[in-house]
Amino acid sequence: MPSTRQPRRSDTRQRIQDVAVELFAEQGYEKTSLREIAERLDVTKAALYYHFKTKEDIVVSLFEDLTRPLDETLAWGESQERGLDTSIELLRRYSEALEQAVPMFRFLHENQAAVRDLRIGESFKERSLAMVNLLTPPGAGVEEQVRCVSALLTLHGSQTFAAALLMGTAEERGRAGLAIAVELIRAAHERSEQSSAEL
Repeated sequence: MPSTRQPRRSDTRQRIQDVAVELFAEQGYEKTSLREIAERLDVTKAALYYHFKTKEDIVVSLFEDLTRPLDETLAWGESQERGLDTSIELLRRYSEALEQAVPMFRFLHENQAAVRDLRIGESFKERSLAMVNLLTPPGAGVEEQVRCVSALLTLHGSQTFAAALLMGTAEERGRAGLAIAVELIRAAHERSEQSSAEL
């Protein structure tokens, strides 16, 4: 898993997160112990416990740091009038926020079995459902709903688990994913409007 976050103030908490991510990437989440994290940091376990009691606490803190921009995007979307323009802007903002959270999503994908029971899984599911709800036109049929879900999956796939299969830089994949997601949302809104007009 690559470097964790956007630059922020240097402190013990951040150092712990960064070292934990390095060790999780090197040997996997399950095989990494708090003792090893403390040794790599050259601190006592007691010093580590002051900030984090468990490995899960470290992962949750990373998840919260990295998904804060996603939550801000959801809050913005909930404050706007629903419509195609709002959905497109929501996708654009979500795509930008997702770029910052890519390391965490890769970690989740690569350690699915180990982190299946961590409390972040349900939280991520709730965020995804909220985003799909904001993107979906009112009264949308099944096909339009599938397009909206596919738009969100396209953004995620272009930057996370499918990235290793794709050509181009992360920036190019992000632009391509956003363009395709916008096409899907535009089609969903247009089809929904046509269906409403025919009723």
